[in-house]
Amino acid sequence: MIAGQRFWILIWYGILLLGVIGLGGALFWGKRTQWKNLDEIFRGIGTMAVSIGMLLLLYRVGIGVGQFLLIFALTCFILAFILGRRGGPARPAT
Repeated sequence: MIAGQRFWILIWYGILLLGVIGLGGALFWGKRTQWKNLDEIFRGIGTMAVSIGMLLLLYRVGIGVGQFLLIFALTCFILAFILGRRGGPARPAT
């Protein structure tokens, strides 16, 4: 038994909702910015993947799928970090 399991399930459903909203906004703005916001898209996908993975682990179903989703989410966050660093403003030469 996990302490506060119902509480954590509610938290992860809330994070999943934030991921869906964030991905929707990123896709909407992606069309307008000619997909220069790929970091935002990867963050939304990563947030959804980590939420679903944690929910699977908390419900104790699909443990392997849940673990895979957590690794996939980590990969998405790393890609978002890399793409976000490349797309930022130019740094002055020192």
